Amino acid sequence: MSCWDTIQDYGLRAIGIGERLLPREDFTLCQQVTLIGSGMIWNVYFGVFALITGFFLATALAVGKASPRKIFRKPAEWFIFIFRGSPLFIQFFFGYFLFLNLKSVSPFFDPFTAAWLGALIVLFFNTAAYSGEIFYGALLSIPKGDTEAADAYGMTGWARFRRVIWPTMLRLAWPAYTNEAIFLFHATALVFFSGFPAWQQRGDALYYANYFADKTFNPFVPYPILAGYFILLTLIIVAIFGYVNGRLNRHLPREAKPKLRLRPNLIR
Repeated sequence: MSCWDTIQDYGLRAIGIGERLLPREDFTLCQQVTLIGSGMIWNVYFGVFALITGFFLATALAVGKASPRKIFRKPAEWFIFIFRGSPLFIQFFFGYFLFLNLKSVSPFFDPFTAAWLGALIVLFFNTAAYSGEIFYGALLSIPKGDTEAADAYGMTGWARFRRVIWPTMLRLAWPAYTNEAIFLFHATALVFFSGFPAWQQRGDALYYANYFADKTFNPFVPYPILAGYFILLTLIIVAIFGYVNGRLNRHLPREAKPKLRLRPNLIR
């Protein structure tokens, strides 16, 4: 079997297209690269949807935490504290346990015990909490001159938030938010270790990397391949978020534009 045949057979296996059975012997480098790349489809799925939906909840959490009203501030503070204060792996465990119990109450919750939905919800809450704290810090850093100018123009309520506060918040928060996006995509690898099962062996990239490591007794081939995919994904994220950062700050002189800097996150 040529490498092209392998790509055709296994390139989309993670989403149920192609060969149903995994290779059992004579594992080739092409098979490992193809199947691990196939599993990355799920990692991208988890990261993209959690990031998009989490962005809106993070904005609401930041506004709620900055609110002078206790009824909005306290729930936002506790939500951020709980999801930032506990490890993501533990959140996966409790999320699966909760959905499993709800499944026994109503069949409506059956899909929530699967990784494609249950793990996505946990990642959604987790990234919303981290991003919410980033946006909250940006809200507090908005120059008073910007809000005073909005007041001078007679802007109030939603118009003031949409045209002055929210864009300024994004400009200030975007470099840190870029790092959160990278950490989120890396955190999708933890789905493999969570209690959420992989349906019909259609797992993520780490699922296939672990499969080849177990079968070949050589982890020094599949895991570097997996790392290479995540490095490539990181470069794509940096490029996309760098472009958005440039658009957000297009009104500033070139030397005044904030540059994106990657900072290691030691504990997630």
